[in-house]
Amino acid sequence: MKTLPSSTKNAHTQKVADELTHYLADTYLLYLKTQNFHWNVTGPNFHSLHLLFESQYQELTAAVDLIAERIRALGSVTPASFSHFIKLSSLKEENGVPNATHMISQLLHDHETISHHAQIIFTVAEKNNDQATMDMLIQRMQEHDKAAWMLRSLLE
Repeated sequence: MKTLPSSTKNAHTQKVADELTHYLADTYLLYLKTQNFHWNVTGPNFHSLHLLFESQYQELTAAVDLIAERIRALGSVTPASFSHFIKLSSLKEENGVPNATHMISQLLHDHETISHHAQIIFTVAEKNNDQATMDMLIQRMQEHDKAAWMLRSLLE
């Protein structure tokens, strides 16, 4: 990963930025998957799921920008291609159109995975006294946990 020249940049901020690039890739992949499901959901709960997926992908759109800008503020270059995101992401891409229940299950799994990843990055940021990243991650974990709760409720 390329870095920007900076007199204040050090190995600690690079470690946080590296972790955030993986988190960005996960978030972007989840954004794409959620938008795919918004476009392609069918079935008796079409309308409510279509609206839920729309609100979730819109929230993820804003998150992608927030995370990318934090990476830049830490002095690193932000990856910005599908090929980079696929390589960096821990989530699985969905190329098909699963049924609505499987869509919900996939999104639930992905939000839980990303929230857990955010907790790990939070610990790295905390060790490096990076309060700005910690604050951003707390907000992101809240959003992922809320989305997971809503999705989980649909499966009960």
